[in-house]
Amino acid sequence: MSEIHAKTPQGVEEVEKRAAGLTPRQRRVLIMIDGKRSVDELAAMALVEDLPGTLALLAEGGLIERVATVAAVAAPAAAADPLTEPPAFREVPATPSARDLDMARNFITNTLRTFCGAATHLSIVEAVHAAKTHEEMRAQFMPWLAAILETRSGRGRAAELRAELLKVI
Repeated sequence: MSEIHAKTPQGVEEVEKRAAGLTPRQRRVLIMIDGKRSVDELAAMALVEDLPGTLALLAEGGLIERVATVAAVAAPAAAADPLTEPPAFREVPATPSARDLDMARNFITNTLRTFCGAATHLSIVEAVHAAKTHEEMRAQFMPWLAAILETRSGRGRAAELRAELLKVI
């Protein structure tokens, strides 16, 4: 049985203010916790080696709390939200396409700056600028999408932005 966690008020504040000194991966997990996704769904999205340890650390810090288990969730599931499902990436090119990687790098950087602000999500920006392969760039896709979904204007355009980025990543 998989648990479902939600951010506490302190967790919401941490997303906004970054006061707890979380690592980028711990912060990514905190951002993805929404009170709807199970631990199994987070594991598929977060790409964190020690997800149970990260969840325990966030819970001990008062940033998240368990709100349900998958068995306790209502049986008739709503239609899946395509924005929260893992992306269907195109086939990886035999040799990395420098042009596509540059386009993805610029797209991610510009959309984060536009929708989230110039000085936010710097760990994602640093990771995409360090990416040398499509796999390394793809590892930042879900954190980027989670960041875009944090803002009202980003949520409004997330499907369009996601589709554009999937063309080059």
